[in-house]
Amino acid sequence: MKSILFFFFFLISSFSFLISPVYAQTTKEWGNRCVKTVTVDGNTYNDIPTIQGLECIFYNILQVIITIAGLAFLFMFISGGFKYLFSGSEQKAVASASSTLTNAFIGLIGVIASWLILKLIQDFTGINVTIFKIPG
Repeated sequence: MKSILFFFFFLISSFSFLISPVYAQTTKEWGNRCVKTVTVDGNTYNDIPTIQGLECIFYNILQVIITIAGLAFLFMFISGGFKYLFSGSEQKAVASASSTLTNAFIGLIGVIASWLILKLIQDFTGINVTIFKIPG
């Protein structure tokens, strides 16, 4: 059991290079879309958030959700595979492993299908529904 836990810890820690840095405390330039420089009564104020800043927030949240979903699918596939390997001839263990693998596969197909539906809407209407953009 210790070796399995060590393997999962090693697996999760080895994917740490996929995690993107947090830009809340760094000098990442968002450009004039999310923050602006405003001059009021001769005073200049830098990095004032605009309503278009919601685009940046939505983008960052979506990046985190995509990363978590990908890691969840990966963990479910690996977990189901290990359950299946170590189930032996126990029918309940085989059924549990099969259920885990089936649910992971259905979830992955659901995510891919939702993306394809958005692309289909985009092709028929000509409106890019995959980009969140506030006019102005």
